[in-house]
Amino acid sequence: MKHLFFILILALTTAACSLKSKERKAEPLSVARSEFRVPVVPRHISPDAVRDYMLEHYWDNFDFADTLRLASLDTMQMLRAYATYVGELVGPENGEPIRRLMQRAAISRPMTDYFAMLAERVLHDPNSPLRSDELYIPVLEALVASPHYDRYEKLAPEYDLRLASQNRVGRAANDILYTLADNNCHSLYDLKSDYTLIYFHNPGCAMCRDISAALQRSPLIAAMLKERRLTLLALYPDEDLEAWQSHSSEIPREWINAIDRGCTLRRTESYDLRAIPSLYLLDGEKRVVLKDCTDVGLVEHLLAQRVRL
Repeated sequence: MKHLFFILILALTTAACSLKSKERKAEPLSVARSEFRVPVVPRHISPDAVRDYMLEHYWDNFDFADTLRLASLDTMQMLRAYATYVGELVGPENGEPIRRLMQRAAISRPMTDYFAMLAERVLHDPNSPLRSDELYIPVLEALVASPHYDRYEKLAPEYDLRLASQNRVGRAANDILYTLADNNCHSLYDLKSDYTLIYFHNPGCAMCRDISAALQRSPLIAAMLKERRLTLLALYPDEDLEAWQSHSSEIPREWINAIDRGCTLRRTESYDLRAIPSLYLLDGEKRVVLKDCTDVGLVEHLLAQRVRL
């Protein structure tokens, strides 16, 4: 977990430093930076109850009515605090604490803006290891329902909410019609295996090469492919047919090498493809197990939990 947060802080540093730089230009030199204080767990709380206590009381020391304090907050420290809250207390799929937090922030427009910013950096930024549509959806719902924004200001969160609501964990994935090198078209739902791993990639993408290498190094994935318990669909979702064909030799024969001819997925926005590469793990019924991920280790972990070879 500490390693995860180290990676997260590295990913957020550039954005946070940029924000702090802008803040310092605008603030008087006499304004002192203030920090968020995590509450102290009372001694009578048993070790087993510490997480529940902290989840309930984590923001007790934060005055949501004090909008003047926002200008003096240490943005980097607040990002760390928010990331810790999400990663150590909330969990990957429990959106209710985030919903309650946004309700507390809804006391004013500045406070809503501030917590929306923290959520965007931690839960929505493609470079954040804690990126999660399931946790970001309550934030977007709060922005769409907020009386602090007019209908034009709500257009962006409404758009993001439509994308985030596609292919939610535990629900059936949207179908994909993909084309092979022989020009034959096939459906995602025609694939018959215990699990399907969709790998959205771009030819020549450096991060895609890293993920491809990690997938090929995985003994578990190799074994499941050999046993036909896993299908790996490597899908190029853009329109440069020549680029796709020129890189076809880089795709292992055990994978399905396909293209979304006509860019149907982008046009229909049935998958959020703003950040590539991206991995989606589906079960045998094509229900989403893992969504929009770049962590091959997490894919292996979830597969290992579910199967025995």
